[in-house]
Amino acid sequence: MSGWLTIRDARPVDVAALARVADASYRAAFSSIVGEAFFAARTPADLAERFTASLDRMRVADRDGAVVAFSMVTGTHLDMLFVDPAAQGTGAGAALLADAEARGARSLESFRDNHAARAFYERRGWRLTRAYERDVVGGVHACVFYEKG
Repeated sequence: MSGWLTIRDARPVDVAALARVADASYRAAFSSIVGEAFFAARTPADLAERFTASLDRMRVADRDGAVVAFSMVTGTHLDMLFVDPAAQGTGAGAALLADAEARGARSLESFRDNHAARAFYERRGWRLTRAYERDVVGGVHACVFYEKG
């Protein structure tokens, strides 16, 4: 995947693409971690509704006019960073993470068993500060908390 990558604020016209990227990313990264109840509660329509209400906290990685990844930051917490599986390894996730850090992101949460995401963050200097279990849609899951700064 080549082309010019731009990091920019999310816009209303991006909502359908954000939902598509989130759905594809959730399924690729979480299928072995969460149950079907998670996916039933995180449909593209539900995601689109959530993203419409959160656009002011979202940034996208746009490659040649197509959204390939996005992030959502609340205060200093990185709530989401998802890359379309077809765009993984292209630098979009790293660019969004650097953007989130520059905008003040200092903490994030991951599923404990999302090894690829954890390795991604650790390579970029994020440090594990605690492990715990918490209720996530569809059940209780092991999670980890990272901080940077």
